[in-house]
Parts: sequence; structure tokens; C-alpha cells
Amino acid sequence: MRLKSAIWVAAYIRRCNTEGCFAAVRRRGAEEAGAIFVKIAKLDGTSALFGPAPQSAFDNARPVEHLFTSYFPQGFAPDADVEAKIAREQKFDPDLWLIEVEDRLGRNFLTLAPA
Repeated sequence: MRLKSAIWVAAYIRRCNTEGCFAAVRRRGAEEAGAIFVKIAKLDGTSALFGPAPQSAFDNARPVEHLFTSYFPQGFAPDADVEAKIAREQKFDPDLWLIEVEDRLGRNFLTLAPA
């Protein structure tokens, strides 16, 4: 059984705050299974965006984990590019969650899918 999105989001925000980062829900999605996107803002005009990993990244050993992948291969991109990608994703999936984390070090605290 996969963890509900709302519970995962609450736990993730708590984790970020515990690590000294500011994190907040910018967009609330579907409680049960809304896709979760995480924007990491370094507060220098650049951000990173992480979203659900493709289904091919999952295996039988970890079938219920929330795995994420970077939407920008170079890691951090100009804020305007990240916001444009978020806008496109919201048009495609209006039930998505968007969490924004502000951390000058650019830490994400996510489980990333292998590249």
C-alpha cells in the first residue's frame, strides 16, 4: 500500500523544517494519490524541480516508495524556466501537489531514482 500524498507531504515539510529549511505547500493536490512536485529555491535566482520518477524506475524491491527525478539535467536552472515547467505540469495534471523549499545549499531530502 502506497502512502497517501497528503501524509507524505506533511512528513516531508517537517523533515525540511527540522533540517533548517523553509518549506511550504504552494499547491494542494489530490489527498490520496496526487503527483508531488518539489521546487528547491536556492534564493540566488536559480531553482531545481523534482517530480515523480517514471514507472520504469521502480522495481520489485521498492514497489511503494515515492521516487523522484530531476526535471533539469543540469540540476539548477533560472527561476523563470522552473516556473514555466511548473505551469505546463499544472495544465497537464490539475491535481498535483507543489512544495517549495528555500535552501541556499540546494538540499532536497528526496529519494531520487537512479539516473
